[in-house]
Parts: sequence; C-alpha cells; structure tokens
Amino acid sequence: MFTASPSKSRASGAMLTVGIVALTLTTAYIHFSLGGLLFLLNAAGYATAAVAIVLVAWAPHPFIARFSWLPRVGLIGYTLVTIVGYLLMGPYFTLGFIAKGVEVVLIGLLVVDILRVYGSRAGLLDAARASVFGPTTDTTVKA
Repeated sequence: MFTASPSKSRASGAMLTVGIVALTLTTAYIHFSLGGLLFLLNAAGYATAAVAIVLVAWAPHPFIARFSWLPRVGLIGYTLVTIVGYLLMGPYFTLGFIAKGVEVVLIGLLVVDILRVYGSRAGLLDAARASVFGPTTDTTVKA
C-alpha cells in the first residue's frame, strides 16, 4: 500500500488549504462586488471563514487544533445555505451561476480536506465529539 511521505502530505495539505482559501475569497469578492446589504454580509461571512481556515491550518495552539473541524464544517454549511438561497430567491444571471460553480468546487475541496485530516466521516464526528465533550474513556471490554 502506498503511503505519502510526511513532507509530501504536508505540501498537499498546504496546496489544498490554499485552494480552499482562494475559492472562499473568490466567492467573497463576487458577492462584495454585487453590493447591497445581503451580498455584503455574505461576502463578510466568506472572508471570515477564509481567515478561520487559515487559522486552523497554520496556528499551532492546542485549543485551535482541538476545534479545527469547526471552520471546515461551518464553511460547508454556509456555502450550502448560500447555494440554496440563490436557487430559491435568484436573481439568476451569469455571474451568479459562476459563483455557485466556485462554491460547489469549494465544497468538494473541503470534503477532500476533511477526509485527508480525519480519514472518514466517523473520524470527523469522533473529533467533534471529543472536542466538545472530551475524549471518550471507554474501559469496557468488548467480547
């Protein structure tokens, strides 16, 4: 079985993070350029999420590492709400569909990043549970 070297894994993780941040800031810019309160608030939300992604990727503090799943999952949820809101409310125009395309790719990269870091959905759920409730100390013996 092939396993990546630590330096290659670190480089691919950094490239993935750069891609996530670039797409997040791209959709933030698109929304910012449209003007209007709703679009400006949406742009601010995306910009804040980009900062959070950078923070969990490169800040070595244990508290930040403990909750590193939160910005990833939060950005997926935020992006899904943005896509659904656009599809329900419109207005439908070319730049809007381009933004939705960027957001779909963003969700894909976030899913890849979650699988890279946590290994599976169960690994993500275990990390989230442990960060909120503390690590499980199951001492029962399973037969």
